[in-house]
Amino acid sequence: MSQQTVKSEMQYRLLVPMLPDDEVMPGMRFGREDELLTPAYWAMRCAMADTADIDFVNRHGTLEEEIGFCLLGGFGVTLEVATAFFERLRTNGTFERGAVIPEADLFAMLDEPAAVRGRPHRYRFPTQRARRLHRAMADLAQMEFDEDDPIRFRDQIQCLEGVGPKTASWIARNWLDTDSIAILDIHVLRAGWVLKLFDKNCRLPRDYLDLERRFLCFAKNLHVRASVLDSVMWYDMRTFGSNLTREDLVA
Repeated sequence: MSQQTVKSEMQYRLLVPMLPDDEVMPGMRFGREDELLTPAYWAMRCAMADTADIDFVNRHGTLEEEIGFCLLGGFGVTLEVATAFFERLRTNGTFERGAVIPEADLFAMLDEPAAVRGRPHRYRFPTQRARRLHRAMADLAQMEFDEDDPIRFRDQIQCLEGVGPKTASWIARNWLDTDSIAILDIHVLRAGWVLKLFDKNCRLPRDYLDLERRFLCFAKNLHVRASVLDSVMWYDMRTFGSNLTREDLVA
């Protein structure tokens, strides 16, 4: 066992002094860290996660780049595909402050296949995202943001076309490095369903704020950062979700 692993385990023991039968939320026992997808499992993952895998904070780019990247991602577009097309658009000046590339030019860049892991991939929504990117970059030139208030900042971001609560939260968390909001997508929802943290009948974006409130309470009770928790949930459920949620593993 490496010294880093020993150090992480010591930090975990100190930060989470809970017993398996302790309640994290009403009716939800802490469990054991070797029981998949229990609160104890997620607390352990937060304590021992590799920061290279979970640090999505924008430390070097611009707000235009952050918004552009998040608009390119989301439902139906993998991280790898979004990254490939983002790099093409950035190289062609799309996200330079004050630049408003014509919608037709954005469409042409999104409609041409891009290489992802050595193979050509098409972008699924070139018409829709070209329009949203064009309007977002034009609107940004006229907007001023309150970066001292993450909730207000998120509300302001939602004024952009095509930006719902999840995308706005994604942008706000990455730009402000805040734990007062959470990024809730299908991967985090699935983890929450297994925990019985979220009701199976919940829907996004309709129930976003209620789900976020429960998620933030869960993170607080685990004594972990909400931004780390949603990151490790997203990473594990995206990578292993179909296996981790098998009924014989989580029953």
